[in-house]
Amino acid sequence: MPRAPRLALCQSNPVVGDLAGNVAALQARIGEARERGADVVLFPELSITGYPPEDLLLKPSFVQDAAAALSDLAAGVTGIVACVGVPADGAAFSAGTSLDGGRTSPAGTGLHNSAAVLADGRVAAVHHKHHLPNYAVFDERRYFEPGDRALVIDLDGHRLGVTICEDIWAPGGPTEWSVLDGGAEVILNLSASPYHRGKGRERERLFAARCRDHRCFLAFCNAVGGQDELVFDGHSLVIGPDGSILARGAPFEEEMLVVEIDPTVAGELRRSDPRWSTSPPASTAGRTPAPVTPRDASRVSVVPLQRPGAPEHPPLSPCTSAAALSPETEIYRALTLGTADYIRKNGFRGAVLGLSGGIDSALTLTIAADAIGPDTVTAVSMPSRYTAGMNRDDAAILARRLGVRFLELPIEDLAGAYGAALAVPFAGTAPNVAEENLQARIRGNLLMALSNKFGWLVLTTGNKSEMSVGYATLYGDMAGGFAVLKDVLKTWVYRLAVWRNRDREVIPQRIIDKPPTAELRDNQRDSDSLPPYDVLDGILEAYVEQDHSPVEIETQGFARETVERVVQLVDRAEYKRRQAPPGVRISTRAFGKDRRLPITNRYAPARRAASSPAG
Repeated sequence: MPRAPRLALCQSNPVVGDLAGNVAALQARIGEARERGADVVLFPELSITGYPPEDLLLKPSFVQDAAAALSDLAAGVTGIVACVGVPADGAAFSAGTSLDGGRTSPAGTGLHNSAAVLADGRVAAVHHKHHLPNYAVFDERRYFEPGDRALVIDLDGHRLGVTICEDIWAPGGPTEWSVLDGGAEVILNLSASPYHRGKGRERERLFAARCRDHRCFLAFCNAVGGQDELVFDGHSLVIGPDGSILARGAPFEEEMLVVEIDPTVAGELRRSDPRWSTSPPASTAGRTPAPVTPRDASRVSVVPLQRPGAPEHPPLSPCTSAAALSPETEIYRALTLGTADYIRKNGFRGAVLGLSGGIDSALTLTIAADAIGPDTVTAVSMPSRYTAGMNRDDAAILARRLGVRFLELPIEDLAGAYGAALAVPFAGTAPNVAEENLQARIRGNLLMALSNKFGWLVLTTGNKSEMSVGYATLYGDMAGGFAVLKDVLKTWVYRLAVWRNRDREVIPQRIIDKPPTAELRDNQRDSDSLPPYDVLDGILEAYVEQDHSPVEIETQGFARETVERVVQLVDRAEYKRRQAPPGVRISTRAFGKDRRLPITNRYAPARRAASSPAG
């Protein structure tokens, strides 16, 4: 019996569109995996181009350049088998290149999200993703055509099925075909699975059920890093055929996870499992099971490859699994990574933000300092006549504790100049939100001036609760390039601030304890305009993130008048949110790609009784 294969899962952080940089990083990691004795090295989905490349895929030159980059990479792959992700257009590959598990794809067959198997200096085979997600932040059907076959690598008698991301999430398709029709004992999965709160635990439960169903091993290699609104959390996994977690990659970090598995264990379990000898087991992974289908070898291409490595592996260090994170830890790390990569990948020299002495700007500043280092972060206090001395002091204390640069630019004279300029058209009117918002817009102008002068990215400080109901000023506190807390509800802002202070007080406790205020008029409090944040956030979770109707929300214990008021505020603020900067996604329904509603919209849900909960 051939020795057990050694797999290297390389959770890497590619940059979308940086083909040369991504290939150089892949080459380095392939070399490292070979030195560590790996037979197969696995990379994330679309690792050549970065994920998601979006409408770059509509540019023929981009697809052709990606194919050329793949050919360059393949030429140097010897002594190991590498699985990398690439957009594959049959016309972009040279004649005779083996595609789709051994069949040569003719030109004009469309674009596929593919996994290329590289060995002996060539592209040995390609698997085309079958299940194309088209929900939430995904719109792969806009770009790709689905594959219709499974690919199995026969590595000296051990069979490894090659799949891509959703191919393992959805029942049926290449995972099932690889196992039932191709005899795969191990499923390799190249993935770019974006983070949301609790996503890691969700993956582990579902993937463990898949492995138990099919009595197979799974090697799931996920991307890591920030890409615009999305954050990829790594958390790669190796799972046994009994559903046990054999190895867990580090969350939110690049890492190479090297493991050795014995695929014969899967065969032994199958022989002793009565379900396996009669029919394919129905999925218990929480989704609708695929109908049982007869075995069909025509759906699978089996590509034989010789084990490229030395007869004996070098010693393998014990594989240590990363520990699961608390909810606060994983959210904070997602925000930090997303902010750091947005700044780094877009070439900004640093970050700047307005520091008011309130909780939102305090948390945003702390995240920025943790993300890119305090020496590249500038905090700007811009007090007006309404700014309390306590808030000015708290801003200075926090900046000093974090070690960031601190500027104070009073705006009272500027506000007076604006008032004088508008005196004639405003004559005879009572002060209202126009005068209040001028202050926020003056602050936005100052921050953008600093950005232009020094190449700093302006970070906005508004949270999801405020963005939901429009409690933010266009071209004022919404002016900036990146919204760190855009998908963080106010109650979570407090939780994260307390968590960050767990070892020592960084954010002054007085900032956490004081009532929130915009300080745009005398004695202003958020509670003057909004329900208490625990009430508001409960309604927003139901309406924005779960699409519940007002009537359904009322049945959860919220007052009808409050629900109707919040819903109206959310709907009216759509035009503001459309103009907001991108921000880190941490929920299943973030503003932006996740939630796309028309600005011009007169729909109002009819008031009818809520349906009874199922079950």
